[in-house]
Amino acid sequence: MKETRRIHGKNTRSGAPGRVKRWLIGAEGWLSARSWRYLAGPLVAVLCVLVLIMPSAYVVQVPGPTQNVLGEVSGKQVIAVSGAKTYKDSGQLLLVTVNASGVPGYPVSNAQALVAWADSKSTVMPQEAVVPVGQTAEEYKQSSDKEMTSSQDSATAAAKKFLEEHGYDVSGMKVSMHVDDIGGPSAGMMYTLGLIDKVTGEKLSGGKIIAGTGTMNDKGEVGEIGGIRLKMLGAKRDGATWFLAPESNCSSVVDHIPEGLNVVKVSTLQEAYDALVAVRDGKGASLPQCSAGE
Repeated sequence: MKETRRIHGKNTRSGAPGRVKRWLIGAEGWLSARSWRYLAGPLVAVLCVLVLIMPSAYVVQVPGPTQNVLGEVSGKQVIAVSGAKTYKDSGQLLLVTVNASGVPGYPVSNAQALVAWADSKSTVMPQEAVVPVGQTAEEYKQSSDKEMTSSQDSATAAAKKFLEEHGYDVSGMKVSMHVDDIGGPSAGMMYTLGLIDKVTGEKLSGGKIIAGTGTMNDKGEVGEIGGIRLKMLGAKRDGATWFLAPESNCSSVVDHIPEGLNVVKVSTLQEAYDALVAVRDGKGASLPQCSAGE
């Protein structure tokens, strides 16, 4: 009778090596009976699968979430104001975002990148065109958060200057802005317009859903941003009927406007404010739009 032993909690018999040997001999015979040409197909298939599941050297971008700067997020006002009277607006002023995979901390596989190539609602770009080579996940987050903080500071400064020029006392006004998981500088213009709307009580949205994007500096100048085609798609998806776009982005806007979305080009805070007033008052049809060649 053969001996039975318990190894790592399992029963094994001393005859197991013999069975393994017979299996190896059988496998060797199976392989020797078939040419390498016969095995090439399965090997190539395995290699293809391995390549597809490997991390990609590309960044995949899709329309991200929007956020009403006149509303709340996680129980906090997106734009909180103290030291000045504020007013509510029944409409929405949306900041728009892009979700990016393939940036540090958010890997994407070659398979996902390949699928994105065929999706008209996605863009695929080399990583080095989006983030510095060798940037870590922590560095990426710090850079994104820094850009957002700087954007909010510039938006506050531009809004205060605009309000002072229009006769509002902002000497004691303090502003804080709160968003979740949103970075970068492109929400500057919408923050500025949101702050102006809350302090003036002019109901600039006119009860509509209006989206927009663009950087904002202390001088009230609207700057170019990335991913505007995807941001227009996100705005349309979330119910916006009007969209404020930086004039410097017009070349990327033309021929890519989603059906039913009215896009207005702006280059300054004053132009953006005037556009909201015109839309609110039913005069949006006369506003400047992007045209070919810009």
